[in-house]
Amino acid sequence: MAQVRRPGPVALDGSATTTTRGPQALLPASGARTSIAVDSGGEMLVLLSRDRSLLLVIDFQERLLPVIDRGAERLARTRLLLEVARLLEVPVVASEQYPKGLGATVGELRDRLRPEEIYAKLAFSCGRDEGLVRAVQESGRDQLVIAGIETHVCVLQTAIDFRDRGLTVAVVADATGSRDEERRRLGLERMRQEGIAILHSEMAAFEWLERAGSDLFRKVAPLLR
Repeated sequence: MAQVRRPGPVALDGSATTTTRGPQALLPASGARTSIAVDSGGEMLVLLSRDRSLLLVIDFQERLLPVIDRGAERLARTRLLLEVARLLEVPVVASEQYPKGLGATVGELRDRLRPEEIYAKLAFSCGRDEGLVRAVQESGRDQLVIAGIETHVCVLQTAIDFRDRGLTVAVVADATGSRDEERRRLGLERMRQEGIAILHSEMAAFEWLERAGSDLFRKVAPLLR
């Protein structure tokens, strides 16, 4: 398959970036556990690995969450993802959009995050915030799993920007929300058209787990019932 070069977002030094898209861009580091298939369009489909993943939680904030359609459900699924990530030692980063106006991360998630894992931002895309880009880069992970609000704004822009930076991006549909279902649906459709994986939270959890019968499975299984 011919590789496609896409214009990427602005690099940390202010220069424009260009990202190579194609099979070689998604190949795991030597020794990483993965399972790979190729779809009819030639794109590589990679199962999530807890050794390669970073969980990004976007803008679940005190003054934003109350206006989100089915916000309590979206929060509950995000909390599940966060708890599973902690048990499986998947690193976590969270963002807050203009916290002076929209408030801090809601307590149900903030209590499970360390202060240094939370980044304030003004850009809608986490991929255009210097601190968040650096945090993702320094994690050494090449799979970005996203939960957050709003689906059609910050989640969408973040997913596309990090896709263009060469990461494999997966958005957890039941852990994302917008002010109404139409905006959420359109956001998910746009991301799917852009080649971004759309998952359920249990898909992410079971791909991270890989197998039953382990001590890790016994710890995580009660959360998935």
